[in-house]
Amino acid sequence: MLLEAVLSLVGLGLLVFGANRTITSAGELALHYGVSPFFIGVTVISVGTSLPEMTTSIYAALYGAGDIVVGNIIGSEISQITLAVGIVALVAPITGERRNVVVYGGAMTLAMIIMMLTLEDGLLIRSEGFLMMLSYAFFVYTIYTNEGGEEVTEEVIETRGSPRETVPWIAGGLVLVVGGGQLMVSNGIELARLAGVSEYLVGLLTGLGTTLPEIAVASIAAREGEEGISVGSLLGSNITDPVFSLGVGALVADIAVSDPAGVFSSMTYMLAVSIVVLSLFWLREGIDRRMALLCIALYLPSFVVT
Repeated sequence: MLLEAVLSLVGLGLLVFGANRTITSAGELALHYGVSPFFIGVTVISVGTSLPEMTTSIYAALYGAGDIVVGNIIGSEISQITLAVGIVALVAPITGERRNVVVYGGAMTLAMIIMMLTLEDGLLIRSEGFLMMLSYAFFVYTIYTNEGGEEVTEEVIETRGSPRETVPWIAGGLVLVVGGGQLMVSNGIELARLAGVSEYLVGLLTGLGTTLPEIAVASIAAREGEEGISVGSLLGSNITDPVFSLGVGALVADIAVSDPAGVFSSMTYMLAVSIVVLSLFWLREGIDRRMALLCIALYLPSFVVT
């Protein structure tokens, strides 16, 4: 069991590191060729930031592990809206214009509702996955109008990169994503079997794991006084994961969960805490250190509300 746990963690590390290198290098290469920051934000970054969740969804769907697919998405959603926001705000208070909170928060809430409706019966089929991906395309078109894409790009991509500098990192990153995802999912399934815990719990934990690097990067930026930590960058992947990442997995194979009622309870909690945090953002035009503690506390019940 120890070996499976270690291999699963190694796979998670490779998956996250490979995804980060791929998206950064792809963005640098796009800037090198004169692609607009707006377009990079809309395409490369909006999808790329959820590469770990998408890879996990694809592999878990192939293995018939629907509980891991859904658990990973829900775990990632809850940890980002509570832990990520709370920890970053502890380092430096987050400010956000109410308009951005409404735009990004509204899209995130709608994405979660779509996820809940499609999984209400415990089964997500290919046609539903395809429609979810179409709805994501509409989200992207809507939320990144004006300068949303450019804003997020500036926070993620710092320099231009030539093909010689970036292509090896893109290729190597994708190899790590593929290998790491396979390691994590296959050993996660085996670990759940040996430890006698549910695959859904393993999915929740991997959802937290894929969020930790984003928390670290945002916290470092906040500590260094960067002003580029926007509502869009904090909530962006929370729009992508419930519809696009989950939809990608459903295109590979139908996704079924073993306990639809328990999963629906988790999704209800996910939506509830999201509304609470978004309300704080809107009412206070940001999250200060006192409210940060509340956000962090909201994460704790996520493992028992099933």
